[in-house]
Amino acid sequence: MDRLMPICEKKYSPEKVELIKRASDFARAAHEGQKRESGEPYYTHPEAVAVSLAKMDMDADTVAAGLLHDVVEDGEGITVEKLTELFGEDIAGMVDGVTKLTKTGNASDLQTREDRQAENLRKMYLAMANDVRVVIIKLADRLHNMRTLGNCSLEKRQRIARETLDVYAPLADRFGMGAIKAELEDLAFEHLYPEEYRHLCSLIEPQQNERMRLLNSAIKTIVSALDQAGIKCEISGRRKHMYSIFRKLKRNNKGLSEIYDLVAIRVIVGTVNDCYASLGVIHSIWKPVPGRFKDYISMPKTNMYRSLHTTLFSEMGMPFEVQIRTQEMHRTAEYGVAAHWLYKEGKARPDELDSKLAWVRDLLNYEGDADSTREFIENIRKDFFSDYVYVLTPTGEIIDLPAGSTPIDFAYRIHTNVGNHIQHVKVNGALVKLDHKLRTHDVVEIITNQQSSPGRDWINYAKTSQAKTKIRQWFKKANREENIVRGRDMLTEAAKRQGKKLADLIKPEFCAPLLKRFTLNDIDDVYAAIGYGGMTTGQVLHRLMEEYRKAEKAAELEQRLQEKEEQRESFDEQGRGVVVKGQHDMVVHFARCCTPVPGDEIFGYITRGRGVSIHRKDCPNAETLMLDVERIVPVEWVTDSTHTFPVTIHVISREKAGIMMEITQLLLSLHINTKYLNAKSAGSKVDISITFDVRDSLQLQNMIRAIEKLDSVELVERTNMIHA
Repeated sequence: MDRLMPICEKKYSPEKVELIKRASDFARAAHEGQKRESGEPYYTHPEAVAVSLAKMDMDADTVAAGLLHDVVEDGEGITVEKLTELFGEDIAGMVDGVTKLTKTGNASDLQTREDRQAENLRKMYLAMANDVRVVIIKLADRLHNMRTLGNCSLEKRQRIARETLDVYAPLADRFGMGAIKAELEDLAFEHLYPEEYRHLCSLIEPQQNERMRLLNSAIKTIVSALDQAGIKCEISGRRKHMYSIFRKLKRNNKGLSEIYDLVAIRVIVGTVNDCYASLGVIHSIWKPVPGRFKDYISMPKTNMYRSLHTTLFSEMGMPFEVQIRTQEMHRTAEYGVAAHWLYKEGKARPDELDSKLAWVRDLLNYEGDADSTREFIENIRKDFFSDYVYVLTPTGEIIDLPAGSTPIDFAYRIHTNVGNHIQHVKVNGALVKLDHKLRTHDVVEIITNQQSSPGRDWINYAKTSQAKTKIRQWFKKANREENIVRGRDMLTEAAKRQGKKLADLIKPEFCAPLLKRFTLNDIDDVYAAIGYGGMTTGQVLHRLMEEYRKAEKAAELEQRLQEKEEQRESFDEQGRGVVVKGQHDMVVHFARCCTPVPGDEIFGYITRGRGVSIHRKDCPNAETLMLDVERIVPVEWVTDSTHTFPVTIHVISREKAGIMMEITQLLLSLHINTKYLNAKSAGSKVDISITFDVRDSLQLQNMIRAIEKLDSVELVERTNMIHA
């Protein structure tokens, strides 16, 4: 609280500060007694995440979600529904998006760590497509975990560092969060490759003082020159982060002396015009390195990064890089999408951020195209988080594609119909083949023809999983009639294995929810999808059977209600009741020849003048009564009856002083109302008859078992006799 609240009080309204306080108190209580591996109270972690989010100027709801991000996963009995009730859907949805599946119901189905990791990533990506703040919270969470990773075991450190390098650093880069990406990479590098890290440090250190002198001297020169030109600026120096150097050395097989941006100067000015004016001033002082100028202002990266980059030769012969940008560009370079967060109190047009994040919505399409979670994750990694090239449409729109992509990938990224109907492709005005590898700054023009369609070899030319999937779908859908027949036959067989006829399952009311779920027009679309592999018989049959069972249950309920309306309870003189099926308001009595009690299987016998007589099915007279079939009626016990029924048991015991006292005390302890008790001596045995009242056959059986446990008792049995 001490670190967080002073920051929040300067940024948010009193109502929002109160919200954050409530979230803080809730998180403290949820994590009470929990410790981090360092021994610190666990709450220090969500607090650190919330501080990072507040410093990024995220909205108050996101800061609150940062405080609560682990309470479902690590708290006792806390659910997303509970958070919704306390903090609203907005905050609860973000917490759910970053919560692993261990507390959301699916983890037990996942056998391996890799499966669990893939499913957790899938959950996060889909939540991110719904609300991008999820990924900002997750990156702040991962950053603090990486900063405190030293307290974990070696195996855990390396596992988390590898995941950070493979998943979270590329994620930060894709969202333009450069400062977080650089720190995540360097921290992961140090834990994952400790020897290489130490070796690189030893290579860089000898000349580091000289580089810093160069940096400080150049900064003074630039400040003076821009001041004379009337350009106000903020200026700072930095050294390139370690993992970036490591990658360049490894990827390009270069020496350290061939890397020109080991040190860089950032010049922050007021306007875009000042950026280009500053570039002219700086180029008048030092000679630029040929081919090392990059204008990311006129052509921004797809992760929203904008800046001018130029590499210069210093007087000392050592090259250095200068980056020139506005304050807004600088904030975007550091925090990416977080710097552009516009939420409800936003500072710019809402559609501005939305257009820059249009690619995130494409993640939802990838889920439907993948056959498994692992394939879904791998497709996203290849298409969105690998090295990529930037190509342009003829109108200047920038399209980012994985390195190695071809015009086919470009066309399908624009629209499925553009890809399906490619006739010719021009790159930079010249016709090229479809397997042509695109490069950054290529201008790509697709000429389409509705008569053109994908060729069988296209799938080999395509780089992205999106394009490959669309090409496969074309060939699957091209033979629609054949697929309909195949799909119908497959579903018929699947239904038969479930003991159902397909005709009974494809009634319009059963199909409607299925068609709506998969956005299909009619049942033929379903058959076709099964036929070409777009849907499985299991997916379809599960939903059809679900609707079929609902209809069955509804019909059963209606029938029961109708039967209940038709059947009324009938009672004897003492108010004890049964349901006589098909009869109304019948007089009933319970036969003394078998003394039925609730729980016994019973039947009704229509007597002459006395209504219906109720007998046990094992009544001594049952066989004779059953011969008169027309007078037999089905009956059921009234389930909520509180009445009692008389019953008699026969007990045989060895002669023993006090046996009657034992039985009497036992009956009293069981709250049995005894109506008759008689005992006779027969040699060394005692023959005892007891008549008493019970609620049902279960109480009778419990009482019989209790008497059987008495030491001297040899036999206990129910009789049909009733003693008044």
